[in-house]
Amino acid sequence: MYDEEEGGRVVFAEPKRNLQSAEKTSLVSVGVDIGSSTSHLVFSRLRMEQRDGKYVAAERQVIYDSDILLTPYTDMHTIDAEKLGDYIAGQYRSAQLTPEDIDTGALILTGLAVRRQNARAIGDLFAVETGKFVSVSAGDRMEAAMAAFGSGAADNSREVGVAVMNVDIGGGTTKIAICDQGNIVALTALDIGARLISFDDSGVVLRVEEGGKLFAKAAGIDLSPGNTISTEECEKIAECMADRLEEIITLQSPTPETEALHRLPPISWRGDIDALTFSGGVSEFIYEYEENEFGDLGPYLGHAILRRAQSAGFRVMPSVENIRATVVGASQYTIQLSGTTVFVSDEALLPLRNIPVIKPRLVLEDEIDHNAITASTEQALERLDQSAADQPVAICFDWIGSASFQRVDGFLRGIASALSMHLEKGHPLILVCEGDIGKTFGIHVREELKLTCPIISIDGIALEEFDYIDIGATIIASGAVPVVIKSLLFPATTALGQEGAAS
Repeated sequence: MYDEEEGGRVVFAEPKRNLQSAEKTSLVSVGVDIGSSTSHLVFSRLRMEQRDGKYVAAERQVIYDSDILLTPYTDMHTIDAEKLGDYIAGQYRSAQLTPEDIDTGALILTGLAVRRQNARAIGDLFAVETGKFVSVSAGDRMEAAMAAFGSGAADNSREVGVAVMNVDIGGGTTKIAICDQGNIVALTALDIGARLISFDDSGVVLRVEEGGKLFAKAAGIDLSPGNTISTEECEKIAECMADRLEEIITLQSPTPETEALHRLPPISWRGDIDALTFSGGVSEFIYEYEENEFGDLGPYLGHAILRRAQSAGFRVMPSVENIRATVVGASQYTIQLSGTTVFVSDEALLPLRNIPVIKPRLVLEDEIDHNAITASTEQALERLDQSAADQPVAICFDWIGSASFQRVDGFLRGIASALSMHLEKGHPLILVCEGDIGKTFGIHVREELKLTCPIISIDGIALEEFDYIDIGATIIASGAVPVVIKSLLFPATTALGQEGAAS
């Protein structure tokens, strides 16, 4: 990412360009989405403005939207990295860009792309950008959340003041998220997708996933590779899928047949749903943006779901993005922190790169319930697929109220309990808060909680979910810690506080 780092300054791809010395600058960013069924890229130019000592993305201009690629495979579970690499190289050429032209970006892996052998091979394709890319392996929860933000459902729920359900229907899975007042209040995922069955132009079946076999059986159709599938049979199978989805969309208690399809626990939220948005490849057919067929159940499933949504009386809102409802890249900026309120237990811990930010929804009353803090933090970890403790995370929060011993103790005990698996695996405890209290927290963890884990506690910085941070080594002269924040940008959220800015 950097040609040079010094004193919290960040120099990007263009030689000698120092972001901190300019009030305005622009970056070239790329969002790359590699999934089980489709892959695509979007190249953007971000106009950055310095506001209150930090840089924000004020405007985004799309430079190039890539073609949509049906993700290639060498076998049932292994993505063909060579063909994928040829596709990516071709999209760079079409955009008239080279990897060296890219300042920052986000690589999102979902579905089968997350598998270890696939992730390693795909990562190798972006070796030249190592360091300046945020690489995210998104499980079902995070993918559902990202689709809700990328489709605009989260923004719509906040701006219009309604509860919006986003239904993201892809090739292998369907992710559902309910957004209320800009927050995701419930989500789930099911084994329903358009490419559970795929076939050629003559209707000869090429591939049938396990889920596809279940739905074919439910429709009374004997289906296996080499058989021919008719239009009528496609419609019957799609209707069976839509029946299962209708239960979820209308918030019914799922039948055993539907419950068996859940990849995540069923939705327990029972408030009113004011509107639906759709994203993912099948949404192109729901909104009638796509007329071509791609050898799967996409058009049949899209039409069946739309009929059910309309008959149930739902308001179907347009989404900001459909098949491209994902990140469009990343922005980044630096903040230099006051060294007097920072606690780092061991300078050898730094620098750290690409640490995902977890922002629990905390209620900091006069008396802090450490069990409530634990529960909120665990929910945030689950929401962003960080419960397995495969990597360190940064817990971000805005401290409110006094810093009495009892309040600080209850808060930190709750955080430590939620992160027990992370700490047992040797990951550092990373705390990031907005108030000037970082050193107090770090000392309390070490001296009162007696935790022997590595500790980094910094303050004076505001973060959000879908942010990733780099924490640099302490600057000896000032005691400050340079932090680079890389915020995933979504189509609906790239014009931050800018009236009339491009999105």
